[in-house]
This record gives sequence, C-alpha cells and structure tokens, in this order.
Amino acid sequence: MAKNTSLYFRIVEGRSLPAKDVSGTSDPYCIVKVDNEVVARTATIWKNLNPFWGEEYTLHLPMGFHSLSFYVMDEDTIGHDDVIGKISLSKEAIGSQAKGLDSWVNLTRVNPDEEVQGEIHLGLELHRETEKVCLRCHVIEARDLAPRDISGTSDPFARVIVNHHSADTSIIKKTRFPHWGENLELDLELEELSDEAMVTLEVWDWDMVGKNDFLGKVEIPFACLHKTPLLQGWFRLLPLGNNEDDVGGKLGALRLKVRLVEDRILPSMYYQPLMDLLVESVISPTEESSPLTMLEEVTTVESRQDIAMTLVKIYLGQGLVVPFLDYLNTREVYHTSDPNTLFRSNSLASKAMEQFMKAVGMLYLHEVLKPIINRVFDDKKYVELDPCKIEQNRSRRISFKGAVSEAEVRDSSVEMLQGYLTSILQSIVASVDQCPPVMRVVFKQLHKRVEEQFDVKYLAISGFFFLRFFAPAILTPKLFHLRDQHADTRTSRTLLLLAKALQSVGNLGLQLGHGKEQWMAPLHPIILCSVASVKDFLDKLIDIDHDVSEGPLRARFLPSVTVKEGYLHKHKAEGPQLLSRFAFKKRYFWLTSETLAYAKTPDWQVRSSIPIQRVCAVERVDENAFQQQHVMQVITQDNDAQLHTMYIQCKNVNDLNQWLSAIRKASIYNERMLPSFHPGAHRSGKWSCCLQAERGALGCSRSHSAVTLGDWSDPLDPDVETQTIYKQLHQGRDKLGSCCMSILGPVNHINALEGFQVVSMSSPLRRSLWVILRFLQEKVFGPGSRRYRGGEESPLC
Repeated sequence: MAKNTSLYFRIVEGRSLPAKDVSGTSDPYCIVKVDNEVVARTATIWKNLNPFWGEEYTLHLPMGFHSLSFYVMDEDTIGHDDVIGKISLSKEAIGSQAKGLDSWVNLTRVNPDEEVQGEIHLGLELHRETEKVCLRCHVIEARDLAPRDISGTSDPFARVIVNHHSADTSIIKKTRFPHWGENLELDLELEELSDEAMVTLEVWDWDMVGKNDFLGKVEIPFACLHKTPLLQGWFRLLPLGNNEDDVGGKLGALRLKVRLVEDRILPSMYYQPLMDLLVESVISPTEESSPLTMLEEVTTVESRQDIAMTLVKIYLGQGLVVPFLDYLNTREVYHTSDPNTLFRSNSLASKAMEQFMKAVGMLYLHEVLKPIINRVFDDKKYVELDPCKIEQNRSRRISFKGAVSEAEVRDSSVEMLQGYLTSILQSIVASVDQCPPVMRVVFKQLHKRVEEQFDVKYLAISGFFFLRFFAPAILTPKLFHLRDQHADTRTSRTLLLLAKALQSVGNLGLQLGHGKEQWMAPLHPIILCSVASVKDFLDKLIDIDHDVSEGPLRARFLPSVTVKEGYLHKHKAEGPQLLSRFAFKKRYFWLTSETLAYAKTPDWQVRSSIPIQRVCAVERVDENAFQQQHVMQVITQDNDAQLHTMYIQCKNVNDLNQWLSAIRKASIYNERMLPSFHPGAHRSGKWSCCLQAERGALGCSRSHSAVTLGDWSDPLDPDVETQTIYKQLHQGRDKLGSCCMSILGPVNHINALEGFQVVSMSSPLRRSLWVILRFLQEKVFGPGSRRYRGGEESPLC
C-alpha cells in the first residue's frame, strides 16, 4: 500500500511589512522551502509594504516532509537581499487543520540556530558492567547539512553529550555530507542512566576565527536504549529550541492558504469496481443518479475544482473524456431554463470544462497568446481609458510641450489597445488547425446539445473559449505560465483592459453599451467588427469529423509534442577546463515524452538528444560544485549500465524547479531509478559533496525522483485519481444516505461502519456504489473496521 502526499499552498498577500530601503518602502518577495529546500520563489512586488502575490503551487511529496517555511525577502539591486522575516509550519500543524489553513500569520525573526537541516546516521549501544556502563556512539555519516561558510559548505564535527560527559569526532573540512565512521565512548555511572536522562548528539561547523556555528542536534532518551540496547538509523537534526516570536506583528504578516492531503493508495485491482462504475456512467447513461451526480451533491464549491480536474484526468486515461463532458454538459443544459445563465455557475460541468481546456489546451494557448503577451510586457506603455484614472504626468513625453492632455492620453491608449486586440483576435481566428482535435470534438458536442435545447448557436462555446480560457490567461499570464513574473502596475492595467475587451468578444458584443464602463466605448467598433470573424472561426472549429464512440487517444499528448522548451546553460564536460563557471554554454532545450534534446539555437538543424527511458535521476546540484546557482543534473544509464551525468544551469529557482519537475514527470515510470545520488561534482579526484575518491561511489544523498510540482502537465495516475474520488464519496456518505432516504422513503439498513448506516436501495447503481465504498474502506483499515466513530474522520479523509 503506497502513501501519497500532496501539499497545496497559496501565498495570497502581505501586510504592514517593515521598510528596508531608504525610500521608506521595500521590494518584497517570498521564498518557500520544504525541509530547507527551496521549492518556489514569488515575483518581486516593487516599492510596496502591502504586496499582493496570489501565487499558488501544488507539490507532490511521496516521501513526506517535516516543515514548510515562507521567507519574506527584500530584493536589493546591489549586495545581498535582506531577510524581513519567516513563517514556519510543521507538517503536524498543517495536517491538524481538516480543511487546511487559511489565515493571516505573523512573521517571526530568523534565528541562525533554528535554520538547521539534514540527517545524521548513528549507532548507539550500551555495554553494562558491575558499577559502570559504557555508552558507545558510532557516528557514521551525515547528509544535507546547512551551509555555514561562504563557500557554500561547512566544516562539520559531531559531539556526543551525556550530563557533563562529552566526546568529539574529527573535523571534516568543506563538506555538507561528512563521513566520519568513528566510535565515541563515554563511561557513565549507573545513577546517570535514568529513563529521563538524554543522550544528545550535536553537530557543529568548526570556525578558525570566532565561535562555531550550530548545525543541529538529536536527543535520544535512555528509556529507548534500555528497551533496545543497540539503536541504529538515520535521525533528523533538530534546532536548539523553538524560540520563534512574532514580536507582536512588528515584522508584518502573510495571508496563506495551505492544505495537506495524504492518501493511502491501494493496488489497481481494488479501484477497478469504482472505475467500472465511473465508466458505465458515461458509456450507458440512465435517468437515475450516477456517481458523477452523487459527487456534485457532496462536493463544496471550494473542492469542486479539484474533483473536476481529477475526473478529467480519469476519463482522459480511459479515452472517454468526450462522452464524460457530453454527459455533464447535457445534464447542465437540460436543467437550465434561461440560456443567458447557461454554464455561468460553478457547477461540476463548468469546472470540468475549465480543467479540461487547461489539461489539453495549455500548449495551444501558449502558441496563440505568448508572442502578443510578450509584446505587451516589453512595450510597458501607459494605457488608460477611464477618465477617473488617467494620470497625465505618467504619460509625460520627452519634448518641449511638457505633459500631454487627457484627450491625447486617451487617443494613444485607444490606438495601443486596438493594435493589441487586433493581434490577439487575428491569432485566435487563425488557430483552427492548432487547436487540439479533442477540444474541437468536445465543443462540437456542446454546440449540438445547446442547439437542441435553445435557439442560440455560439454563446456556450464562445463563453468557455473566450471567457474561461483566453481572457483569464491574458489577465494573469503568470498563472498560465505565459510569463515568469507578474505584470507591473502599468502592464497589469493594459492586460485588464484587453481581458475586458476579449470578454465582450466572447459575448459576441451583445452586452455592449449596457454596462457601467461606458469609457470602453472606443473599443466597441473593433469588437463588433470582429463578431463575424469569430462566428466563422467557431463554425470552423466544430467542423470536424470524429466518431465520438471511438474516443480520443488515451495519451494526453502525442510523443512528438514538446512539453517544455527554452534556453539553458549546459556544462561542457569534455576538454581542459580553466574555470568551471566558464564551462557552461548556452543551448536551446526541448523536452518531449520520449527525448530531452538540445542544440545551439532553436533553428539549428543538428540536435543532440537523450532518450527519456534512460534517465535514472534528475536532481539539484550544490552551489559549491561549480560556484554557480540553479544547476541541476540529469543522470542516465547506457546499455552497459554505465552512468553518465549532464549538468544544466537554469536562469532562476522557479525555472530550475519547473525543469526538474517536467523531466521527472516524463521519466516517472522508468524502472532503473537511482535511490541515491551525489549533489556535488567529481573534480580533482574526489566528489565535492562527500569527498569520496571513487567516481562510482554510492551516492551520499537520497534521490527525489517522485517529487514534482503539480500542474496541467501531470502524468495520468488512475490509482491516485480514483482514490481521490473514493475519498470524496466516502466523506459525503452521510449526506448521500440522508438524501436517498428522503427520496425513497424507509428502506432496509445494513450496519457497515460504526455510527453510519449504509442504505441498501432498490437502485442497483446506488447499491453497487455503497458496496464499493465499504469494500475499499475495509481494504484500507482491515475487515470489520471501526475507524469511523462519532463523526471522527478516518486517516483517509
């Protein structure tokens, strides 16, 4: 039984941050760490003490984690960035919130003695004599220690302490992965061996000048040694003590949303009955309720988006996404009386369509919008149409005329917006052949269902296509991976006006002149002129021959589709090297599900490539290995079982994490993945990380091949996705039972779980669903499970 951990966090905004610059403001950004490893960096919000980020991330951590930390930094152009404060949340604190954390949290000061990380490998043994006891501590090795020196390493030594007795290991210079292999012995009196007494193992960074730096500690009660005379294993290093103080909120606060989801994943055969029911619901739809309609009954608005994405992935994997969406859309259409309100709510149908477009159409979206979005960001023009917001001094031109008039600002803005909007519309209406066929088939079915019920032809398709796909991407391009940074205030306003105009296009100009924003009128002519071409585009979009019964391909992307691409710096390993930092050469990389390829430029005809099936690890590289930041390594294995390593430098930490995640997702099902790796480089006859001499020495750090960022390119995993559906139905079983009883009246009951009675109903589908829920519950907790008592949530939930 596998365990799957997903961590969702959203950095919403900050407030009352202290000023760090002479101007009386700060330039804040956030760094997010999981167990002291940087997993995300937000954009910098310039000159703002109350910044808004709105950035969210999903991190899949199959191995679990201990803590999640948010560091608020002040970016400085010259010198090191200043630390404003931090928030640290333990896994237990996050997991204790059933619905997740959603609140303001005060920042605390950063104490170097609390910034510890890593693990130490120990063996403890008690040798008893008549009056004395010898404690033997075998200090084997440590890994992933915190860097305390300017070189990015430390000079660690370990010290074992019991009362006033202590002994030290030797000092290992310049490493975060020391190998000691030393035995430290302490002679103790019998009275010193009470159960309350502690064996403390501290790790320190030795400094020639000044005091040593603390790297972490392990405390083991003698009670454990009394039970197990020989205790050996890896122990996590802990800080000196939790002395964090929010100093009364003087450092400001962050508004965070954090949610932890831990699931136990059963073998595939246990989920097959539930999968069969889900498949049957769309292949042979009936008048009665299905698991899909039951899901809508028990989901909240907040959880419906996650459930919709999960269902989309399940049916994509089954090759049934077209009939699935057709089933939901048909129900939505037939239960709506006014076509003007069609798909305007946050129903399961509308959320599923949104998630479907992201899952299969993100690359298409990038191809259509990215050049124009980049142009808007590069131009940085001041654009404004609202008379109440026009600031003439912001449009000052370098001329003898001084400030321009309000009319000139407005005319210039109209001209710029018309140019951008024209480019966007031309790109969209010319993209019929670029649109994924499965999207076109879904829109064709949607058009058919709406036309059967209402006398409207385009509104439903244009509503999804423009209002829920293209317009949100223009409004917030970073959230759709169109840009690495948020737009500044000026560019953000331009994007907002363009998104408003595109929404009007999506409404086919029917609501023009009826809203409050009459200052958008200068764009109305171009919107009205585009309606005919948009309708023609929609007609062509749904003009596709496809036998819906066959369904689309099981795979979401063809092997030839590029999942990620861009410029990176590749380490040139061959030939003499003067300085390692000059050995990185700029190359353009492409990643597909089959290969990782690179060339000098995007147009270069000759490409080198690595088969994805040969990848056995994708990991970060320590900064001290090349004196460079944001370096990763791709380790491959050839037919002769020889390992080869390619080092690649990314432009920033987010780019690094995205490439790590993308390559790991592509290779996640490879069979020969390495359990450990070297985070350093082999230079001058030794590894820079652990100082071992042999190039083929066993890796000194655990690999992280299954740790990925969650996004639209996640691979299909039917077991995990079906477990999510099971858990949602399991959580809502009380509500479903009450609903069924109110509809069907008194029926027979069978006691499935203590405190909960499952309804044995006349409907075969409902009866089958309840049997499956009970069956899966017993497989997780064992036969006759009584893990549900008085409303207490089981670990599954």
